[in-house]
Amino acid sequence: MKTFLLICLGVIAGITVLVNIGPMIMLAISIAIAYYGVRKFILAAATSSKVLWAIVILIGASISLSNIPALIGVVAFVVLYYTYKKWKKEKTNATYTNLNWDKL
Repeated sequence: MKTFLLICLGVIAGITVLVNIGPMIMLAISIAIAYYGVRKFILAAATSSKVLWAIVILIGASISLSNIPALIGVVAFVVLYYTYKKWKKEKTNATYTNLNWDKL
């Protein structure tokens, strides 16, 4: 029963990740834009360039914060990862517990 529930959870999380792969790519792009803006903001010397890079940072941050389906996809990916780890742990534990030590 436990393996059936792990399989169901994995399938649901996998489908959710596949459905939200587009918004997750856009989230990665917006985070990269914000990161690039922060790097350039730190290196800028003039006030006008700092204002320009601050606007770029705000644009990247607003795109990433408004992307709720991507956050759902990231949570589903984390659930899928932990389900996979639990599945592997259960599978290795099952091989050691099913051995008949009396016959060996």
